Amino acid sequence: MSDLASDLVARHCAACHGGTALPEATVKNMLTEIKAWELIDGKLVKTFAFKNYYETMAFVNALAWVSHKEDHHPDLMVSYNKCRVDYSTHDANGITENDFICAAKADALLKF
Repeated sequence: MSDLASDLVARHCAACHGGTALPEATVKNMLTEIKAWELIDGKLVKTFAFKNYYETMAFVNALAWVSHKEDHHPDLMVSYNKCRVDYSTHDANGITENDFICAAKADALLKF
């Protein structure tokens, strides 16, 4: 995990009602610090692969807990052995630091 990714995991989301999206150059720079996340249609996107449905749902439930705690919720597409996670900040109409914080926390769930 890079220094920035470790820093992001340790941080918490800030309330951002009506916040401002990060500039595209900042998003692209920060994207290099979180492993295997992509910028697709203005969202941070990653598909996590698992052995079976049980592991997939365990990840989804853990991510739901993190999302609730941070009050920042992704869009999820769940199938038998995959979960696609999309982060963007609707209030900011783009990607904010909160999206990077939560993306790093999603990755960290699989480190245990």
